[in-house]
Amino acid sequence: MKTICAMREVFRAMSNFEIAFEKTYKISLNEAIILCALQDSSQKMTATNLSKQTELSPSHTSKMLRILEEKSLIIRTLGSQDRRQMYFHLSPTGKQRMNELKLDKVEIPDLLKPLFED
Repeated sequence: MKTICAMREVFRAMSNFEIAFEKTYKISLNEAIILCALQDSSQKMTATNLSKQTELSPSHTSKMLRILEEKSLIIRTLGSQDRRQMYFHLSPTGKQRMNELKLDKVEIPDLLKPLFED
């Protein structure tokens, strides 16, 4: 039972962090995870690649991509050889937003701080 109670505290800390993060940056953590994956990628990224890399379900990844596209943070392009294939990359606005994403703007809950120590 102690493990369950401890996990509840971790979920509560993450929830509080996510609320503060979204309020500060106007994007959700899942949206930020997609943006980070696109920024860190050295290859063209498909929805399938992003789903695997972020470990978000394919349907949730598609939803996040649609939202990010509506916010003008990513750009969708069609494959040059296979026009059915779609690739995603950061827009100039998305690149700017990634430069703004600094964890020091959002307080990390004490319970989670040990995860971020060097």
